[in-house]
Amino acid sequence: MPVLNVIQAVNDALRLEMRRNPDVVVLGEDVGRFGGVFRATQGLYQEFGGDRVIDTPLAEGGIIGTAIGMALYGLRPVPEIQFADFIFPAMDQLVSEAAKYRYRSGGQYSCPMVVRSPYGGGIKGGHYHSQSPEAHFLHTAGLKVVVPATPRDAKGLLLSALRDPDPVLFFEPKRVYRAARGEVPEGEYLEPLGRARVTRSGTQVTVLAWGAMWHEADLAAREAEAEGLDVEVLDLRSLQPLDLEAVVTSVQKTGRAVVVHEAPRTCGFGAELAALIQERCFLSLEAPVLRVTGFDTPFPYTLENEYLPRAPRILQALRQSVAY
Repeated sequence: MPVLNVIQAVNDALRLEMRRNPDVVVLGEDVGRFGGVFRATQGLYQEFGGDRVIDTPLAEGGIIGTAIGMALYGLRPVPEIQFADFIFPAMDQLVSEAAKYRYRSGGQYSCPMVVRSPYGGGIKGGHYHSQSPEAHFLHTAGLKVVVPATPRDAKGLLLSALRDPDPVLFFEPKRVYRAARGEVPEGEYLEPLGRARVTRSGTQVTVLAWGAMWHEADLAAREAEAEGLDVEVLDLRSLQPLDLEAVVTSVQKTGRAVVVHEAPRTCGFGAELAALIQERCFLSLEAPVLRVTGFDTPFPYTLENEYLPRAPRILQALRQSVAY
């Protein structure tokens, strides 16, 4: 099995699906000859040409609006938003249009498109290139939100998203674009949306994470083991649809839960997870559900490592939960 990083896995998935389905069209800023600012689309223009790998103006609302039109006319567009921070000019197109076509048409029309975007901190991008906006879209019925943590999942989940009948936001954790490496199956390989994965089994406390924060949670769990703590790690992978059954099963087993995300704390997805756990696991809980998150400030430049919920902060929460 080849060993790839996340960028290579994304590129492999796009290439495979474009070869399989001639209706798949990639569009976005610098995705063509340049291959994307992170090189995720490198080589696609050379293989598939300018009709299927389209460089667009710097106009995110136009990119998404064009992709919606393509989807409604039978294509499978894959618009790239160069940084997730730039997605806000396209909010109206995503929230008011793409998310609602199936509902407003009574199921007659769908809007199959995959919006790819690098997201999160870790590259010294400051407050305009480091945000984690997933909660904005999780609040919108009709949108699916997927966040892979590993190269294997990046390929498998992206291929599934590219074949999904509804709009999917595919947020790629750029902090681990090249840092995360692993074996990735060659050829056809799909991971179904809506399924979490227990990546480390434990009995004392469950830590839930996704994207780059899964790597920090895994590191914290391994450090906790040296202190005698038995931590279960759950990589959600798909935030909408959410694998609630996996969350409930794990927390009922351990009796404790710590949720990790790098988006700001207030109204982040961790709050929703805490509520869901409280509603379904109340009689199993041995401690309050804890959140380890970013802060309610713009994403800083010089204090990036202090803002990110890295392993030492997660480990502190794990200790607190078990000692409660």
